Amino acid sequence: MQGNLTALLITAVIVLSVVCIGFLAGRDKSSRASVEEWSVGGRRFGGLLVWFLVGADLYTAYTFLGLTSTAFTGGSVAFFAIPYSVLAYFIAYFFLPKLWKVAKTHKLTTLADYARERFDSKLLASLVAIVGVLMLIPYICLQLSGIQDTLQVAGTGFINVKFVVIISFILVALYTFFSGIKGPTFTAIIKDILVWVIMLFMVVSLPLIHFNGWTPMIDTLVKEAPQMLTIPAEGPKGIPWFITASIVSALALFMWAHAATGVFTAKSADAVRKNSMFLPLYNIVLILVIFLGFIAFLVLPEDTDPRLALLHLIQTSYGGVAQGFAYATIALASLIPCSIMAIGASNLFANNLYRDLIHPNVSQSKLTLVTRSMVFVVIGLALLFGMLFPTALVTLQLLGVSGMVQIFPAIAVSLFWKQQTKEATVIGLLAGLAVTFIVYTTQSAHGIYEGFWGLSANIIAVVILNPLFAKKAGSNPVIEGLFGKKQAPNPNQRGA
Repeated sequence: MQGNLTALLITAVIVLSVVCIGFLAGRDKSSRASVEEWSVGGRRFGGLLVWFLVGADLYTAYTFLGLTSTAFTGGSVAFFAIPYSVLAYFIAYFFLPKLWKVAKTHKLTTLADYARERFDSKLLASLVAIVGVLMLIPYICLQLSGIQDTLQVAGTGFINVKFVVIISFILVALYTFFSGIKGPTFTAIIKDILVWVIMLFMVVSLPLIHFNGWTPMIDTLVKEAPQMLTIPAEGPKGIPWFITASIVSALALFMWAHAATGVFTAKSADAVRKNSMFLPLYNIVLILVIFLGFIAFLVLPEDTDPRLALLHLIQTSYGGVAQGFAYATIALASLIPCSIMAIGASNLFANNLYRDLIHPNVSQSKLTLVTRSMVFVVIGLALLFGMLFPTALVTLQLLGVSGMVQIFPAIAVSLFWKQQTKEATVIGLLAGLAVTFIVYTTQSAHGIYEGFWGLSANIIAVVILNPLFAKKAGSNPVIEGLFGKKQAPNPNQRGA
């Protein structure tokens, strides 16, 4: 189907304008003066900025395109995204403020930093960093896929889609290198406002355009596709999958490097706590997106590619101007999260692999440059991987959730369990990853989300093995700060 030139031009103008704002956000040299300034903004962001940043970070183009696709093919199974995010913020309310305080006190910028200082273990920190980087690159690839799909629908017949995608991501890498976290933070405000406005506009107008209102649309859905409104009791994606997928996804949400980066930018633990209370507002958008998938199922031809369902629904329903704003919103929902993810992955690599394992005496100025430069490596790998293995992206991202949840005991549980040992935690993490991989490759999940089996093995291993190593457990400033009399942090403590 031919693209729409008006829509393409509007999309290009909006996206390029936002990229320019990303560059302007970092015009102050202090934005890149240190790793802490570049990656977490010196921890000076107030509650509203953090809300926009974390919202832009977690609600990506994959959220909109992926949920619509899931609703288009699987109906109400897509609603698992609602309870999982509600659970995630409820759980985060209790552990994120404690984690933020430790990070602030000890100048930590990654979850792997926390693991190193909490357990005096560079090994555990390296494992957390490796898992974080490996699981995040497919997620960045999905953002590439989102903008590529958008340009494919909007620009067919007018542009070379792959060339424009490459240029777009190079621009994002440049403004991320230049501006650090300030770039995606200020552009996130624009993206989030567009998301709310455009999604509300679509959810009001599309039922009117195609069914003369919501009530006739729901009536049509009940009559023609009642299976879309129920969750199967059994099968590969039945109720057990729905429940376990919600639990695992909730526990994994703030284990992602980019989510932690957003949290660490906050200026206070109270700002983090308030965000856990107000971030569920984004669920309104998620519910609307799922219903857009139902509308697409009723309106579009049966042979429609589910991945493009939302984009084709926009294309067949609106003129060029409305298309342009909708496409621009989805494109920004690809590019801005990509920037935050690249910061998170670069920070893990530079701080917890390069510094901790390769060059422990690196100067702060060189470490800052290495961290910033890794953005080009991370985004380059994502581009390469996405173009070589495009069909594997969604599968790998879903496996990524199952992988990321395995660090939950090392991070969240350890904030509340003083006697937790590094040995049991390392073994549990490795056991969880191994079980997840085995269940996934052998397709023996039995209707349960793969990561649930891995996390169960992980927790069982930690609980059983921890008493064997408890006598060796020592203390350090992080443990004392969490459970005992607070001590001044030791900046030279790097663990073993």
